Amino acid sequence: MASDQHPDRQGERQTYLLVDGENIDATLGMSVLNRRPLAEERPRWDRVREFLSRTWEQPVRGLFFLNASSGQMPMGFVQALIAMNYQPIPLAGETGEKVVDIGIQRTLEAIAKREGDVVLLSHDGDFLPHIEHLLTAGRRVALVGFREFISSQFTHLIASGLQIFDLEDEIGAFTSVLPRVRIIPLASFDPERYL
Repeated sequence: MASDQHPDRQGERQTYLLVDGENIDATLGMSVLNRRPLAEERPRWDRVREFLSRTWEQPVRGLFFLNASSGQMPMGFVQALIAMNYQPIPLAGETGEKVVDIGIQRTLEAIAKREGDVVLLSHDGDFLPHIEHLLTAGRRVALVGFREFISSQFTHLIASGLQIFDLEDEIGAFTSVLPRVRIIPLASFDPERYL
């Protein structure tokens, strides 16, 4: 639907969803699964957009940042992102350059000059000053990831309105239960999951 893709052109408030694909994939593989994720173990990105659209009751513009410094792009994945209404942003840079982080930082700076709210999918503390700035400006801002791996540098911003959504527990972005060890609020503890 056109209004879901470019609501800013119609003057409608929107959510900018910035996905640090490299960070999410690395955390899932190295910290959660301890191996390369299988296709069925990766997040369902359409569920993330749907959750945010429902939760914040406004259109979501998904921007998915990829590191393409090798000169290669995962075309099957890029086509899947486009089909799910995400804008793939494959960035390339010099050796050692954190192209995805730099691209997201520049995008957060550009969003600060526009209307709209921001959701960042990343565990990385490199975006702290940008998130602080958006919150100070009165934006609705959230982080999405695996709660136990989100940088503790963001903790003090919760009092300023920063929301944190767990990619698995709250958003339901996975089709199977991940082998995570984390603090479980007693109110949501389901012993059946462990039996």
